Amino acid sequence: MKRSILALALVVALAAACGGESSTPAATGGALPTAPAGSGNTAAAAPQRIVSLSSTATETLFAIGAGPQVIAVDDQSNYPAQAPKTDLSGYTPNIEAIAAKKPDLVVISTDTDGLKAKLEALKITVVRQDAAKTLDAAYAQITELGKVTGHDKEAAATVAAMKASIEASKKKVSKPAVPVKVYHELDNTLFSVSSKSFVGEMYTVLGLTNIADAADKDGTGYPQLSAEYLIAQNPDFVFLADTKCCGQNAKTVAARPGWAELRAVKLGNVIELDDDIASRWGPRTPQLFDAIATAVAKLVRS
Repeated sequence: MKRSILALALVVALAAACGGESSTPAATGGALPTAPAGSGNTAAAAPQRIVSLSSTATETLFAIGAGPQVIAVDDQSNYPAQAPKTDLSGYTPNIEAIAAKKPDLVVISTDTDGLKAKLEALKITVVRQDAAKTLDAAYAQITELGKVTGHDKEAAATVAAMKASIEASKKKVSKPAVPVKVYHELDNTLFSVSSKSFVGEMYTVLGLTNIADAADKDGTGYPQLSAEYLIAQNPDFVFLADTKCCGQNAKTVAARPGWAELRAVKLGNVIELDDDIASRWGPRTPQLFDAIATAVAKLVRS
């Protein structure tokens, strides 16, 4: 999904993970929130040969108990470990290869090259779930997948668990007495997220000031900043969502020309996130939210 977000940013103005670990809570992986055992209601007519071409949808399907119905996932779906990963791609789709899996449901996150219409022409049911722009939109997509797979009860429980986790994380941060400025980095060419994006909403919910907002002149949600603009803004926090794709960390950020003087660098507030969790809008979103809240709470209390 990192590739999807970065592609969106480039089209309107996140790249496959390539290893590495982060020290923040969001990078620890962790179990997907799921419904209690025995709460399922899988319908007899529910799809039994699901192909997911969306890494976010893959995580959701397994979280809501539809994992046994999934026969193949795309080359970006690296979580959970038991997902049946293939070389199928949602970005450069091969209709013949997808159809060869004999799916009764295909979930996509981008309609590249008219993918949806081509699959439907083959009498294959398609669910398209574009990148969510808000938490509510993400919850709605989980609910939708629950309904179409026969796991609506598990989906409802998953959403409830996500909401409860996020509410608990919100309580860690009291409203800052003075503005706390944040910069969220999608890649090392300084593409960022404004408050009009899914990730950007999280900073808004926590009462933080997103320096990308003023630069998002077209309201795309994914502006590209200049080094000069960023240094002038002097953020209190730098959140890196490019630790895997681009090998970025606190040390590489401090080594950038002029960045050593940033308040975030001086205070040790360069936070390394897990690219995958930070670029998807599924069940692991609470981990990203908690990583942000935990980091900010330390500054607000100090």
